Amino acid sequence: MRNASDTRMNLLETAMELLATSSYHDIGVSDVCKHAGVTKGAFYHHFDSKSALFAAAARHHWEKGKDELRAIFSPEMSPTDQLYGYIELVCDKQEKYAVPGENEVCVCPIFTAGGQVGPEDIEIQNCSRELAEEQIKYLASMVRGLKGEGLLGKDGEVTTLARMIFQYVHGLLAYGRVFNDIDTVRSDLREGICRILDLRCDSKD
Repeated sequence: MRNASDTRMNLLETAMELLATSSYHDIGVSDVCKHAGVTKGAFYHHFDSKSALFAAAARHHWEKGKDELRAIFSPEMSPTDQLYGYIELVCDKQEKYAVPGENEVCVCPIFTAGGQVGPEDIEIQNCSRELAEEQIKYLASMVRGLKGEGLLGKDGEVTTLARMIFQYVHGLLAYGRVFNDIDTVRSDLREGICRILDLRCDSKD
């Protein structure tokens, strides 16, 4: 028999697994309970609603991945190493979560869910925005470093450039998902980010 903390963790992990393969609206509380092997009573002991579960699951997923981001964007890493570490991380996620022969490209389930819901699911929208802003802060620190080393061809505003990188990456993943084309994602990822930043040619090697 699972204890309460194990049950809660199981629900969080199950929610993210389902969200990686289905749209938010296609997943019901019954689906979560079935896949997690718990009763609805156990579900509602931990969460008031489906949106409360998925918001908590998204934050849990984000916290689990923060160590990776901290390592990539560490001040001990050069700005260019941070950039290519980030690009490698995005590609590695595809290797980890994509399903060869079916869905070769996986989008971010948290950010995607935020775009699927309406005003009635403000909890999901707020969570998606919050976690997007957190990632943009990491990217902004990297852009600031690149700018400080004189590697950018134009004097762009740091937060704007970071936000554009975030937008480009998630738009590219959506494109790759629609066309089921991981090769285009890999080939366009670095090129597109470097163009957004107007990264000087000698820093791309």
